[in-house]
Amino acid sequence: MAMSVNTNKSALIALQNLNSTNEKLEQVQNKINTGLRVASAKDNAAVYAIAQKQRADFSSLGAVKMSLDRATSITDVALSAGQQISDILVQMREKVVGAAEDSASPSTRKAFDDEFQTLLQAISQFAASAEFDGVSVLNGSLTTNLNFLANADGDSYIALTPQDFTITGGIVNLAGTNLTGTTTATKSVLARLDTAIGKVTASLAEMGAQSKQIEKHVTFVSKLQDVLETGIGNLVDADIAKESARLQALQVQQQLGAQALSIANSQPQVILQLFKG
Repeated sequence: MAMSVNTNKSALIALQNLNSTNEKLEQVQNKINTGLRVASAKDNAAVYAIAQKQRADFSSLGAVKMSLDRATSITDVALSAGQQISDILVQMREKVVGAAEDSASPSTRKAFDDEFQTLLQAISQFAASAEFDGVSVLNGSLTTNLNFLANADGDSYIALTPQDFTITGGIVNLAGTNLTGTTTATKSVLARLDTAIGKVTASLAEMGAQSKQIEKHVTFVSKLQDVLETGIGNLVDADIAKESARLQALQVQQQLGAQALSIANSQPQVILQLFKG
């Protein structure tokens, strides 16, 4: 090969190889530093686009889970208050049966009625105060279902049916009742009370079923988040052990490239030997 002081082909080739090694070394260092094999569209446009879509779904599922957690809290509060109301109705039945006795005196019925009215007031208080985040499904303020997010697209919902547990509502419906009247009147109150107990029990069963549905969907969403997170990792995460091995190999190549460039640059100096006497 001809030697020239103007063009050093060997040095150019060595420089190209060294630059290529340096570029690869930078890429590997970035992967190790970030832990990502695909950190931007420049690394792999197709994989990056897929990963971004999955990240969007993962982020949206966070809103879904927050909505379902809120539904769980609202339902738990309602069930707790509803069970208390159910227990109170059972206690009230005892008072009504006692007052319905033919031999009960007016004073005895008045005593039973005092306890009855106190328990009736307690029902009103439980129904009014059973709320979470300003929402109650027992106080009769809601006439339509409460819908909570069920998927990342925001077009599917889980419904929670409101139940009016106030004493004026259609489920309890004991407003204006008392135990100071005749035996017949008191037995009429007993019939209404039995109806209320049956309706409250059925409403609690419905809320319990909806609570179980919400609980299962929360579990599903949590698992789906885990799957998406793992899937995103499979797409973009770097194999640190593999990249570390590549880093060491490239560092050796970099050192060899630098030495090769140094040798190539020194070759034209051989020409000087021709001019020595």
